[in-house]
Amino acid sequence: MEKLRKYPILSCISIFMVCAGVRIIEYFGIRTDETFFSENFIHKIFGIVLLYGFLRFCNLTWQDIGFKKGKVFPKLGNGFLLGTVCFFAAYSIECLILYFMNHNVHLEFYVSGFSLTNDMEKQTGIGFILLCILFNVVNVWMEEGVFRGLFSNILKDKTFKTNCFAVALLFGIWHFVMPLRDYLDGNSSLINMLVMTIGYIFLSGIMSIKWSLLYKISGNLWIGLADHLFNNVIVTNLLHVVSSKEADSLQIVRILLGQLISFGIVYLYYKKKNKEKIYE
Repeated sequence: MEKLRKYPILSCISIFMVCAGVRIIEYFGIRTDETFFSENFIHKIFGIVLLYGFLRFCNLTWQDIGFKKGKVFPKLGNGFLLGTVCFFAAYSIECLILYFMNHNVHLEFYVSGFSLTNDMEKQTGIGFILLCILFNVVNVWMEEGVFRGLFSNILKDKTFKTNCFAVALLFGIWHFVMPLRDYLDGNSSLINMLVMTIGYIFLSGIMSIKWSLLYKISGNLWIGLADHLFNNVIVTNLLHVVSSKEADSLQIVRILLGQLISFGIVYLYYKKKNKEKIYE
């Protein structure tokens, strides 16, 4: 790890560029999400393999970057509880808005992917649900392992604020590929792409900072990983709000509300813990 920490920013950017290159190839070339699998997962598996290679190269273990042993399930439970509470509020607000707008609203449970154009087919089979969960476990393992685990440790000698914001910026840019592909495919205007890109960088950045705070507070990645998984599986893929036969018209509002509420809770808890340390 010391070899990587010698040039921390360059190391993070170099690793990021390799992962992003494979991500771009899959999104624009292979397009696994447009096949039976309905998910771009190849670059995530590549990222996990690359991460394993770096751990071996640096003589580190998964525990050294936050995948700690001991009380794993209670920690995962805390992450799922955080997601459940915050998104219960977000879903409730979304349903109220749609009810006052259209006088009808209900929830539906089926598999879909998150799309800026909401152009997704419904899949209700148990096989699709299990695949959705499996691919998103791979997704969050890679993203938490690389961004919050590896990058945070490479940047360990920097201040926590610098560490946190550097990782958040890379995580925001990581999601730029989604609005870019919609624009190049003709599903989005240039203005819409620019707006969505800014929105993605902001939202993904907020989420990254929250998960970095959870890592700092708990010393492990499990709580943030579970919250990340809840967002990806339940909020963006499985539990949908339908009003006037249109599904998830306010999905981005739901995600933004839930993440802001969640961020506020985690940030206030982090500040409280820091104050307690001052007076200990």
